[in-house]
Amino acid sequence: MSHDFATDVLICGAGAAGLTLAIDLARRGVAFRLIEKMDAPFAGSRGKGIQPRTQEIFEDLGIIDRLVAVGGLYPPQREYRHDGSYIESQVIEQGEATPAEPYHIALMVPQFLTEGVMRDRLVELGHHPQFGCELVGFTQDEQGVTVRLTGEAGDETIRVRYLVGADGGRSFVRHALDIGFPGQTLPARAIVADVVLSGLDRAVWHRFNDGSRGREVMLCPLAGTELFQLQAPIPLEGEFGVSAGALSAFIAVRTGRSDIRVDAVSWASTYNMNARLADRYRVGRVFLAGDAAHIHPPTGGQGLNTSVQDSYNLGWKLAAVLGGAPEALLDSYEQERRPIAANMLGLANKLLDAARRGELRRGREVQQLDLGYPGSPLALEAPERKGVLLAGDRAPDARVRGAAGQPTRLFKLFSGTHWTLLGYEVARNTVRPRRGMHMHLFGANGDVVDEEGLLRSAYGLTSSSLVLVRPDGYVGAIVSLPEIDALENYLRGVGLEQSRH
Repeated sequence: MSHDFATDVLICGAGAAGLTLAIDLARRGVAFRLIEKMDAPFAGSRGKGIQPRTQEIFEDLGIIDRLVAVGGLYPPQREYRHDGSYIESQVIEQGEATPAEPYHIALMVPQFLTEGVMRDRLVELGHHPQFGCELVGFTQDEQGVTVRLTGEAGDETIRVRYLVGADGGRSFVRHALDIGFPGQTLPARAIVADVVLSGLDRAVWHRFNDGSRGREVMLCPLAGTELFQLQAPIPLEGEFGVSAGALSAFIAVRTGRSDIRVDAVSWASTYNMNARLADRYRVGRVFLAGDAAHIHPPTGGQGLNTSVQDSYNLGWKLAAVLGGAPEALLDSYEQERRPIAANMLGLANKLLDAARRGELRRGREVQQLDLGYPGSPLALEAPERKGVLLAGDRAPDARVRGAAGQPTRLFKLFSGTHWTLLGYEVARNTVRPRRGMHMHLFGANGDVVDEEGLLRSAYGLTSSSLVLVRPDGYVGAIVSLPEIDALENYLRGVGLEQSRH
């Protein structure tokens, strides 16, 4: 790095999107700075659902077990009828884990606990967010971005190579770039609050007046805490009190019960629901990630997950380009992530309508395991494939065995910052080794054994196939041996040059 640049990447906003990007850059050895204009970490539970695909990402980032330890599973929901009787059901469809999909149930972890685990991980990697530091202006040229910051230490102006706005729905970065944020403010206003209450047991998610519009109230015990999360639609206009007394009275009116009492409020927010998508995710050397790029109703538990995955997509690409890969690689960030957010907005709105009719079931469509980048410029198939795993799809897990006899998993082989090349019945010298790419061969004289045939069936492989898995766990390329030149071109295009030795 030349002395003109204070750091390579400035990340504005230390929520889930900013923290994911910081962790990913830290483990890649990229110089960055993470700033947050709030004086202290976010204290609310807002994004409490962690979907299976995000759990896979958190495994790679080294925090999945900690998150399970501080959180828990969703409880069954109990819907109360007007006469006080009730029915119980599962909100989350319970699937079985499979070798290809090791995580299958949404976790419940309040957002403040998730972000706390992420900050701890960042400290282990030698970094921390800088609170009370605000971005107040920036200009960019072809070489970098000049940013103006203000904070406790006063004002400073620094040069950085890239700026990432992970600064939420009211993003300063998005406004400063004058990027349109079309969509709609939905005719829905809601309260979400974390409260200490008495009168309800913690074994179920309590729901009153389901489907009777404007009278619902939900009280969900927050895993890993003593709190309940209160969620309810509220009138579009007027003041809404969020003191313990006001919320107790509100619950009494909605439930017809006087025995549920709010004893303390640890955090509360009233908000108008929006469904919006930024016109662009990138202008020059400045990017948007997370809520700065897309906001939507909370139905389906997609927000925090989509934000984490934005950053997981962007992190390795920034690192690669800073390391010499072609700049065009960064164009794929918007090409891959924006369509996902567009689809998710439609899904969230559909689920919101279902919730209003009293039908809140969350099935496979919210797990994000089927999301991929099939039309991406980073998806290569030679020859073209049909009816099996395609380039751009999420790379499945599988149980395999190392040649020395120890059981392992594909996800263990993928874990880390590298690309992974899997060769199925190909010779070791077929592809030259490269810095930043690990190679594993299956078959005669291979270092890994597909003992149960799980790899072959999950990936739809025939002999002499090569599968290139991206650092973010998606299939980049699937080629057969005669098409090896196409693979070599692909590797050059993403900055994986042959080692000179």
